[in-house]
Amino acid sequence: MGEVVSMRKAYGEALVALGQANERVVALSADVSNSDFSYMFEEAFPSRFFNVGIAEQSLVDVAVGFAHSGYIPFANTFAFLFATRALEMIRTHLCYGRANVKLMGAYAGLSDSFDGPTHHAITDIAILRSLPNMTVVVPSDPVAVAKLLPQVAAWEGPVYLRLNRNEVPVLFDQRYAPEIGKAITLREGSDLSILCCGLMVSRSLAAAERLAAEGVSARVIEVHTIKPLDREGVLAAARETGAFVTAEEHSIVGGLGGAIAELTAELHPVPIARVGISDRFAESGPYETLLESYGMGVSRIVETAHAVVRKKRERGHA
Repeated sequence: MGEVVSMRKAYGEALVALGQANERVVALSADVSNSDFSYMFEEAFPSRFFNVGIAEQSLVDVAVGFAHSGYIPFANTFAFLFATRALEMIRTHLCYGRANVKLMGAYAGLSDSFDGPTHHAITDIAILRSLPNMTVVVPSDPVAVAKLLPQVAAWEGPVYLRLNRNEVPVLFDQRYAPEIGKAITLREGSDLSILCCGLMVSRSLAAAERLAAEGVSARVIEVHTIKPLDREGVLAAARETGAFVTAEEHSIVGGLGGAIAELTAELHPVPIARVGISDRFAESGPYETLLESYGMGVSRIVETAHAVVRKKRERGHA
């Protein structure tokens, strides 16, 4: 986990590779191609790239038109704009009609750090996963972006892919084989499971190392698909480890933690605690500082894990 790579660049390269493999792929931008690196697709395929301007509602509607014409459109803008300004079009024109549009949400979480609470995307997973027919995917490193993007293109129907702005740790090599809808166990453990996505996967693995040194065996499960959730995988972890911590760069309301809590509360309740942003806005500042200040540091995962293991033992489970 020593190397760090720009997730924006990894996305741009993966989008170009996808365009080379499938001529039905087109890309659209709301005038942010230099920010999210979709400009790389424009340079490679200028006749298949369309800048609609700073008009996110139009971005979605034009993409829907391309989808109904047999293309596979990748619409690019900031994550918070998909979850706010373009939401009505996503709900009504994209999801209701099951249009085969792929929404690429750049600068997700707190990664647009200095632009402050108006530009932070900390409720996008909650909002978009609530829409019928929407699939929500959160890659955790540059390799995951490259591996998941062709699956997003092949997946029938609306998909929201959440992308970080910054350089992120490289976690995987080419043996990594994610599958939409299937969680991946990255580390075995028996005392609890840490279910995580995005940037928080690297931090969860680091927390598991620290917990092991403190006598706690933590299973780490990457949940790169928030919807459809891997119900069988999550419930198996609940039965086998008996306690959960969720970790995400998102509000603890309605995101990965909410999805896991909904499922387990109904079918196999276990002690669960959610690591993420509490029910509040975050202010602007350096990215790493914000992550620590708003509760997404490795130490917070470790502390939270100890707390849920204590609850598990208080309830009489080994």
